[in-house]
Amino acid sequence: MDKNLSSAGERKVNCAEQQKCFQLLESILDGENIPESDKILKEKLEKCDPCYRYFHLEMAIKELLKTKCCQQITPQDLFENIRKKVQEVK
Repeated sequence: MDKNLSSAGERKVNCAEQQKCFQLLESILDGENIPESDKILKEKLEKCDPCYRYFHLEMAIKELLKTKCCQQITPQDLFENIRKKVQEVK
C-alpha cells in the first residue's frame, strides 16, 4: 500500500516537495513540453491534496484572466503578482 495514502485511498494532506510540485504543475498549465506530463499530473492530483488544490486554483485563475481580459495581452507581472498574492493567502 502506498504510504502517502490512507487505507481508504484518500489524498495525503501534506506535500514533502511542495515548491517543486507547484513549479511542475505551473509548467504543465503553461503548456510546456514535459515528458509524461499527463501521467505525472494524474498521479499528483490523485495522491496529494495540496497539489490537487493548487492545480485547480491556478487553472481557475488562468481561466478567469482569460475570460475577463477580453483578448487583451495580459502583462506577465500581473500573473506573477496574482500568484504572489495567492501564496501569501495560503
